Amino acid sequence: MAEFKLPTLGESATSGVVAKVLVNPGDSVSADQSILELETDKAVLEVPSTVAGVVKELLVKTGDTVSVDQPIFTYEDGAAPANGSAAQSQTAPVEQTASSAAKVPAPSNGTAPAATPVKNDGMVDTASPVGTQAPAPVVNTPGEVKEPVAASPSIRRMAREAGVDIYAVKGSGIGGRITENDIQNFGKSQEIAPAISSGIQMPALPDFSKLGEVNRVAMSGIRRATSTQMERAWTIPHVTQFDKCDSTNFDAFRKQYAALVEKRGAKLTPTAILLKITVAALKKFPNFNASIDFAASEVVQKRFYNVGVAVDTPRGLVVPVIKNVESKGIIELAVELGEIAATAREGKLKPEQMSGGTFTLTNLGGIGGTGFTPIVNTPEVAILGIARGAIEPVWNKETNQFEPKMMMPLCLSYDHRVIDGADGARFTRFIAGMIEEPALIALES
Repeated sequence: MAEFKLPTLGESATSGVVAKVLVNPGDSVSADQSILELETDKAVLEVPSTVAGVVKELLVKTGDTVSVDQPIFTYEDGAAPANGSAAQSQTAPVEQTASSAAKVPAPSNGTAPAATPVKNDGMVDTASPVGTQAPAPVVNTPGEVKEPVAASPSIRRMAREAGVDIYAVKGSGIGGRITENDIQNFGKSQEIAPAISSGIQMPALPDFSKLGEVNRVAMSGIRRATSTQMERAWTIPHVTQFDKCDSTNFDAFRKQYAALVEKRGAKLTPTAILLKITVAALKKFPNFNASIDFAASEVVQKRFYNVGVAVDTPRGLVVPVIKNVESKGIIELAVELGEIAATAREGKLKPEQMSGGTFTLTNLGGIGGTGFTPIVNTPEVAILGIARGAIEPVWNKETNQFEPKMMMPLCLSYDHRVIDGADGARFTRFIAGMIEEPALIALES
């Protein structure tokens, strides 16, 4: 009898809470079949099996905290690793150099793991599908002996066409698999020095139960991750620029084309249009689409535009990322935004759908409020917030009287180490101009 152990979850996740067990004792499982829903500090992931066999005993239950390499269930009838393992896969052929060893020494005690074939010469045959545990992601430094990497043929082809050395890419998928997002981000973004934690030791709380009844609620993984990220962000010298703009034409534009977008199965929300407007502004003001490389004392301006959109979910705030916004039309953005927001609320976002952002947009207009101060999502340097619009009297110089106008509040927070106040005002004025005259979207974007 063998054990299935929790495989590597991704780039940074090492543990999670079992949200749902998808198999029962006696079930037959196949490689790549989902067997767990696991809540990590970023999202709820479906964990695929890396083995094939019959489940004999479940070793975890809903609510348990599990870590990578922890046994999940026992099974019989043998096991074959899924495509994410380091062993050679039929659907994802492994590229090896002539110097790559096909054999490695067997353990010094002369015995190999039970599931590992050992040849007569005392060497372990690594070309055979062995083991029940998915490996950690393989990262190869160019110039050294290259080990196998987990990537499908289409991903390998994508890497070749993009001129990317796939052996130097770190996979963020389950079992360290290299994803399309990994290839797209490799070479585009640079590793930014991690933000320094405040290091403040929080004092112990008094015993509030002595004063009255209390209720303790465990922080979810997403809430803990948000807390950590906000602590990092608090080291940024924030400035928030407030502005307002007449959204009368913007609202008319949205209503005019709402039915067209509905035919595509989506809803034309203000956020979908603002995504396109935001990218036009980022192109004009590149320091807002940047990060700081502290080690090199440089500002890294990115020429790709991946905009994170804050989504309110039952599990807390998450920020899925809409990739390559500059290459998509408003209808396409509306469709994608609707799909990824639904995925976020269901808790089904994958790690690659929450990484690679260069700027963030957060819209609280649907809930309320006259304004707020959004917090920059490090290593980004700016975030645009939208509050609820309201009818306000606006002075018209031509008619010499006040007129009722729907005014949209803009709240731009930025890192003052990179962006000066004058540029912050210019950025919001540019955004305001496009909201007031939506026809400019076609001219500027």
